[in-house]
Amino acid sequence: MQLTQLKGVGEKTRELFEKLGIHTVEDLLTYYPRDYDEYQPPITIGEIDNKIVAAIEGVIVKKLDIQRKGKLQVIKGLIRDNRGETLPVTWFNMPFLRQTLQPGFRYVFRGRLKRMGNEIQLQQPETFPLGKYEEKLLSMQPVYSLTKGVTNHLIQKCIRTALEQGIVLDEFLPVHIRQNYNLIGRMEAVEMLHFPKDRDGLHRARHRLVFDEFFLFLYTLQTMKESGVTAKSPYVIVPAKQTEEFQRKLPFELTRGQQKALSQIRSDLGSANVMNRLIQGDVGSGKTILSVLALMDVIFAGYQGALMAPTEVLARQHYISIKEMFDEYNVPIQIQLLTGSMTAKEKRMAYEEIEQGRAQLIVGTHALIQEKVIYQNLALVVTDEQHRFGVRQRENLAQKGNSPHIMVMSATPIPRSLAIVLYGDLDVSVIRELPANRLPIKNCVVDTSFRPNAYQFITKQAAQGHQAYIICPMVEENEELDIENVIDYAKMLEEQLPSTVRVQYLHGKMKNDLKNQIMEDFARGEIQVLVSTTVVEVGVNVPNATVMMVENAERFGLAGLHQLRGRVGRGSAQSYCIFVSGSKKKETMDRLEILNHSNDGFEIAREDLKLRGPGDFFGMRQSGDMDFRIGNIYTDADVLGEVSQVLKELKEDKWDIEEGQWQVLHAVLEQYQKNSLEKLNI
Repeated sequence: MQLTQLKGVGEKTRELFEKLGIHTVEDLLTYYPRDYDEYQPPITIGEIDNKIVAAIEGVIVKKLDIQRKGKLQVIKGLIRDNRGETLPVTWFNMPFLRQTLQPGFRYVFRGRLKRMGNEIQLQQPETFPLGKYEEKLLSMQPVYSLTKGVTNHLIQKCIRTALEQGIVLDEFLPVHIRQNYNLIGRMEAVEMLHFPKDRDGLHRARHRLVFDEFFLFLYTLQTMKESGVTAKSPYVIVPAKQTEEFQRKLPFELTRGQQKALSQIRSDLGSANVMNRLIQGDVGSGKTILSVLALMDVIFAGYQGALMAPTEVLARQHYISIKEMFDEYNVPIQIQLLTGSMTAKEKRMAYEEIEQGRAQLIVGTHALIQEKVIYQNLALVVTDEQHRFGVRQRENLAQKGNSPHIMVMSATPIPRSLAIVLYGDLDVSVIRELPANRLPIKNCVVDTSFRPNAYQFITKQAAQGHQAYIICPMVEENEELDIENVIDYAKMLEEQLPSTVRVQYLHGKMKNDLKNQIMEDFARGEIQVLVSTTVVEVGVNVPNATVMMVENAERFGLAGLHQLRGRVGRGSAQSYCIFVSGSKKKETMDRLEILNHSNDGFEIAREDLKLRGPGDFFGMRQSGDMDFRIGNIYTDADVLGEVSQVLKELKEDKWDIEEGQWQVLHAVLEQYQKNSLEKLNI
């Protein structure tokens, strides 16, 4: 159903919603909140402490003052609580408040606390008469990801309209499955997620919708796996003498984990079946050198190999580092780079080299699976950062050859039980150790008062010729959450740090050319401090970067923080990671302390899962996970297990499902596959 069929939704609103990826009423109903704002009882000014949002009962001390700053109208006032303490309050572009908020009258002011130097201000607060605020107490207001022109209120209003008009999403789970797994109805869950009455209701709603999401995902994955039987391989590869000689010349020895994984890879390559292997290992565990050795075996057997990376910067970096290795050790292999940003002429030349077989190792991005690329005899495909490439993309690349071997690499520390569920079509090799020459990263978990010390430390590191990352969760300032944002943070940092330290910011909304340029400038050492969103998580290899500072670390999952930490510690110098928490709550600091005690991504993933629990519905997203709308493969591992069990029972015909119910299920699956697979990188 089209959005404009909703009462009150015109073309302008439709265009705004489309910027958020909302094209239909179903998209709107499944546009889930990213968080919830819970209205807590008012506190006194003295109880503010380190809070981000607060409700304060008080009176306006005197008539509000209006000042102009360019086009901005700044309304300033002072509120006094019942203990006599005062707090400055500021609104923007709301001059009517001067008439409606009278001195001496008592209100509840609820807004964001902003620290301006030594002063704390209450900014842009909602204002309630006492009785009205009591009506809101302990209610949970959904917070959505927004764009300019779209407010939380508008999204809620349109969702309510859709529900009032009787819009219904098909109930595709049979009733006995719902009963067996204690699942509420689909539409009840959707309504409850958008308009929760309490935490218990929200938990039950989320459980049902996470179940749905994993069910559709895994059912689709299972169907895709079953449609392809184990293929016989036309390429039986034996270890090449040139590869063995190259390996002996390397300035390091493979770890035991690397040796075991290489043995498994070579066993697969030498068998009669096509290899489908996942190599799992922490950032820096040495997965790339294994891919190089496997590719060399294949190429020296007379075939072509391809290495696909998720970003142009990473693809180019792989190309340069492998080429330098081959040049240094006189390895006679021709490497070809292929990325989307190359000129038409460069691409044409690359296509010809690949088709004629002169290009033996092809390194690139998604450009490797474009229609125009024709391989002469592609025998091995390696994809880097598996969670950025899914089954469908691997199949597209595999179709470029005659059933080539497939090897995928991932630094995402997924516990083995989850890996088996998610990557059931792959054999799994795990590398646990880091190379011997890697110094362990020194970590610290601090609150915001540590920032001046951190900036001094970063300045010292820059003076020694090193570089630093600073990660912020958001791109632009959000009126409702006091989360450090990239653009303003970079501007502030330029003022704080010496002029000799070049600061630049980076975020996912930038154009690819600009992102690539900034990443390459950082890799070359032309930028000392890179303020970024998690776009750097799968970024460049910068051995010179020695400091990773993560703002609002409490907003990330531990596995995501560990992935970010993996950006440093790649060179010979000691590296450091500073996790800055905006919350001083004991449970928050305890969770982050896990990172202080372990650099093992698999251990961290397990601890995160234990500590947060599967029912943790705040902070729904975890950096680096598959982009599920609501599910999280770590914290919802129990739901993933339930779904896996249901699918197993369906396969064994243990559920008596009527024909009509199957038709509904397959219709929903078809729609899901059409709409969601590309977003999930399947």
